[in-house]
Order: sequence, then C-alpha cells, then structure tokens
Amino acid sequence: LYEVVSCAVEPGPVVTAADFAVVVAHGLDVLEEAHTVVVPAAPAMDEVSPGDGPVPAALVAARERGARIASICTAAFVLAEAGLLEGRRATTHWLSCERFAARFPGVRVDAAVLYADEGDVLTSAGEAAGIDLCLHMIRRDHGAAVAGDVARRTVVPPHREGGQAQFIARPVPEPRGSSTAAARAWALERLDRPVTLAELAGRASMSVRTFTRRFREETGASPQAWLAGQRVERARRLLEETDLPVEAVAARAGFGTAASLRAHLQAAVGVAPTAYRATFRGR
Repeated sequence: LYEVVSCAVEPGPVVTAADFAVVVAHGLDVLEEAHTVVVPAAPAMDEVSPGDGPVPAALVAARERGARIASICTAAFVLAEAGLLEGRRATTHWLSCERFAARFPGVRVDAAVLYADEGDVLTSAGEAAGIDLCLHMIRRDHGAAVAGDVARRTVVPPHREGGQAQFIARPVPEPRGSSTAAARAWALERLDRPVTLAELAGRASMSVRTFTRRFREETGASPQAWLAGQRVERARRLLEETDLPVEAVAARAGFGTAASLRAHLQAAVGVAPTAYRATFRGR
C-alpha cells in the first residue's frame, strides 16, 4: 500500500523516551517526495516551541508541494507552530486541549473527537486514536475493504468514526455547598425511578425556585441536567462492567427506554450504547 520511511532533522540513531535507539536513515529532505507525512508525538511536545526551526519549514514546504500532513496526539502542536492549522478544525489529546487552544487561538479546537480530517491536514486525539486516523487515511486511499483487512491483521476495531468522542474521565465537580446534598444523595439512590423537581425541593425543605437556585450555585448545573448526567454515568458503568441488555441498562439508569438512553449517550460521548460497550469491552 505504501512505502514507509522515517526521517529526522539529522539521520542516525535517535534515542526514544523509552531509552532505546531507532536508527533513522533519512533527513528532512525525504519529505520533498512524500505523499503523506505523519508526525508522531513525543513527551512534552506540547511544552516545546519549535518556532521557525527546520521541522515546521519542511512541513510547510511539503504541504505547499501537495503532501498530506497528519499528526498523532500532541504532534498537533508542531503542525500548529508551522501554521498548518490556522483557521482549521483540529484535535489533540484531551489533557492538552486547553493549552493548545490558549496557545493557538486561530485554530478551532475540537476536544471531543478521535480525529479531525481537514482534507490535506489531519490530526488525532491520542496515540490509539492515531491508529484510527491511519485506518481512515487507508480507507480514503484504498477503500473500506482494504482498511478492514489492515485492521484485522493488526487486531484493532475496523472503523471508529472520527466524530466519536474521546472517552474522557470527567470527575463530577466538588459541590460548593451542602444545602442540597441530602436531596442529591436521595436522588442517586433512585436513579432507576422518576425523580421530580418538586420531590428534590421537598427533600431540601425549600421551594422549587429556591432549590433550583441553590442547586445551580452548589453544582454548577440545573437539577435536570445534573440528573441526566448522573444517569449517563450510571449507564456508562453498566455498559462497561456488565452484560445487561441495552434495554435493562436503560431501565437501571432511569432512562426508561433504549431509545432515550441512546439519545442521551449519543449527546454525551457521540456513540450508541452498543458501540460504547464494544469499545470498552472488546466485543
């Protein structure tokens, strides 16, 4: 499919972060004939500014000649330093997205997706998402059948859409008060049942209006949004840790129907329940 070569600023042994050396046969001049240039990530790449060095210049020259440029994980910082992402949609690892957005305000950062395809410039969210991005490029170049065969040979999922969300662990923010704590604890014990705003307010011995205001002050969300978020988190755990049918997961998480669960999970992480379970459990 491709003739793969590696290059560096200077040919010769390159010591990796794992403390072993890779012998690189080519310098950056090989990029003058490359069809696709893939820039891998390296430790602390999001903290280093290559500025006007030889790598950004070589990438710009390759792009101007018509090469396709792709980055893995935090290598998106290198592409952005070269000006290749200005005004474009891009992604990088979610832990680095905030720094990336602050450093490159002209780039439209999408912190959720696995990879972003802007045609001639592509970026991926992390190292594993880099595999998804490479399969995506193979699919573009040679079709779905060839990409599927490559995926089977490497024992990875054959196709994860770029728009699928990065599965980011988002801890629930520490509440900034306790006047609604008892109501929240009561609701968490009953996520599989309908919970009304009036019931929550009653548990806190407040009017609905006062409870809603206090709840938002203490959690940063409305009671309805908080409940939906807690139900999504329960559904995610059940999908990851059990073999329950999707309908049973929906019931235990308080969504009532599989369709309702599907809509909420799709909104939260960008995939349906079966796809979410397959990703986390290798099914």
